[in-house]
Amino acid sequence: MKVDLLTCLTAASLVAMATGGGGSGRRRHKEVFLGEKSKFKFGGRIDYKLKRQDSTKTLLIKSEQLLRIEEHDFAMRPGFGGAAIPVGIDVQVESIDSISEVNMDFTMTLYLRHYWRDERLAFPSRTNRSRTFDSRLVKKIWVPDVFFVHSKGSFIHDTTTENIMLRVYPDGNILYSVRVTVTSLCSMDFSSFPLDTQNCSLELESYAYNENDLMLYWKSGNDSLRTDEIVLSQFFIEHFQASSGLAFYSSTGVCVFVWWYNRLFINFILQRHIFFFMLQTYFPTMLMVVLSWVSFWIDRRAVPARVSLGITTVLTMSTIITGVSSSMPQVSYVKAVDIYLWTSFLFVFLSVIEYAAVNYCTTLEEMRKMKRGKIPSTFNASQAMAFDGCFHDNDVELTPFSRTRQALTSDPLAAPPGAPEGTRLRRQRSVRQNVDLFVSNSYLVDSYSRVAFPLSYLLFNTIYWSLYT
Repeated sequence: MKVDLLTCLTAASLVAMATGGGGSGRRRHKEVFLGEKSKFKFGGRIDYKLKRQDSTKTLLIKSEQLLRIEEHDFAMRPGFGGAAIPVGIDVQVESIDSISEVNMDFTMTLYLRHYWRDERLAFPSRTNRSRTFDSRLVKKIWVPDVFFVHSKGSFIHDTTTENIMLRVYPDGNILYSVRVTVTSLCSMDFSSFPLDTQNCSLELESYAYNENDLMLYWKSGNDSLRTDEIVLSQFFIEHFQASSGLAFYSSTGVCVFVWWYNRLFINFILQRHIFFFMLQTYFPTMLMVVLSWVSFWIDRRAVPARVSLGITTVLTMSTIITGVSSSMPQVSYVKAVDIYLWTSFLFVFLSVIEYAAVNYCTTLEEMRKMKRGKIPSTFNASQAMAFDGCFHDNDVELTPFSRTRQALTSDPLAAPPGAPEGTRLRRQRSVRQNVDLFVSNSYLVDSYSRVAFPLSYLLFNTIYWSLYT
């Protein structure tokens, strides 16, 4: 019996030694295998401390289990049935991508951050460190349903992944941040365009929760709105301002309900740069008006030159007006640029009408002189102006008006002959005589226009720029 017992103990010890040796060999092979992989990945250095601190391997429970997501109904807001949950908002404006006058909207890219507390997501932590998650966990918890009022379209950036960040602190405080681009309505007033200043605002509001359930506020007051350096092509941004208010909604039907919602405003003022419109609109318009005055210095008999110049300036003004109108919304009121363009068009049009009147009066004067025999029957006016485009009055023998000479040489205070002493008679010209005097002196119209048109246009510019600048 003793021999058998010793034999069994000896066999058991040999088996145990064999088993221990095999396990040690396996562990040794495993360590060698890990060492070779680490050498390939980290360049020959094995960081066992980093391997042991890998939280994804050492964590005993998953994040959903740590936050106890399965234990609560996150379809309900935190503190349901109690006081309204405060949600702080913090916005950083990254850029204003575009501003459209035709569509009356603007496009803005911003970082929208939400701050609130949800005790259901509190978790124990010895280091009091927060945990950061991406959009996958956002879909499983409650987040504020903030939307942009008067928004025409918006989207959350998803390159290279969705630009969503969720940070949960051990005490239940939550930071939820998204990077979003939104196109919103901006009611613009173009009565002073392009010397205008536009006030635009981006409005944020909770879609489902009124002020009894959710209190929306700026987390740090005016400091909650921050902006990067924004440079626009046509506008200068004067300042950004954060404000808040209440929005009123009511239902229709037999029972009327009234709800008030907290609303936050991002207000900014846009001052338009005038230099672009000076180059594209105002300077060409001024040049066309001045060009139309050149016809006043061209001889009144040069019909082709003056007519072609007048028609060219009129058509150019029509093109400028059409180009400006096509880039503007079809509003039902008059804009400042319309006043300037149409007044300038009127000056150009009047210069054409002025020459039409001068040419007509000149033609009447020639016909009367031919009837009176003061122009030879062999005289051809077209031949006289064919050489240099001008008609020379020296070619025609003109006799002065005896009545006019007598009126100029006689004493205006003296009584006419045959009148009783002590009385004065003042003879007024008839309408026909005034017309005859105007026709006979039609060449003076160009002389007066050379002074009247520039002075009138200068007066108009003085009044216009003093009112709108």
